Amino acid sequence: MNRARLTASAFAAGGVLFLIYQAARPYADESTLEGAAAMASPSWTAVHLAASVGFVLVSLGILGLYLVLGRSRLLPAAVVTWLGAGLTLPYYGAETFGLRVIGARAVRDHDAGLIELVDQFRFTPAAVAMFAAGLALLAVGVVMAAVEIRRSGALPRWSGVPLAVGFVLFIPQFYGSPAIRIAHGALLAAGGLWLAYELWRVNGRVIAPAGTASGAVTVDAAR
Repeated sequence: MNRARLTASAFAAGGVLFLIYQAARPYADESTLEGAAAMASPSWTAVHLAASVGFVLVSLGILGLYLVLGRSRLLPAAVVTWLGAGLTLPYYGAETFGLRVIGARAVRDHDAGLIELVDQFRFTPAAVAMFAAGLALLAVGVVMAAVEIRRSGALPRWSGVPLAVGFVLFIPQFYGSPAIRIAHGALLAAGGLWLAYELWRVNGRVIAPAGTASGAVTVDAAR
């Protein structure tokens, strides 16, 4: 499988995983025992792991774009997204495993008071700052990639925009209703799948060496 199709696979899988994260996530009032039960459920763990893998795959996809298109500014975009993912994933890991332990203990003891520990964890200044910085860097990196896609001429000019908008909205969507959050997942899936389609359609015809400083796109002779 060539680099374009590997990159396409990363974007497609990442986008779909974000949709699974939002659509299959158990929604409940997290200040109640019902919310504790949601956190203790296997689906809570599964969907947060899906989101974590999604961040990694999209970051790999940006690196893949650099290798496929050879646009020099895509390398900084890849670095920024990797930094963002690195800052974001520890928080998601705690959401995945730490909150599950709190929720399970609250349900077992039938003690809604333990749910207070959830907010104490989530809103610790260092944790919030790290999480917000990570998501902001991810948004910046994906926007940088969308700009380079638009400039490259190798892919449709707008094909990177939906994914970029989805990452820009990642922080605001946390304050939305379940319907808004699911719509956000659908936007990320659509963005990932569109990029995947365009890269898959390339089928090795648009190849630029990673060292192409000018960002020029060369065309495989097999076209």
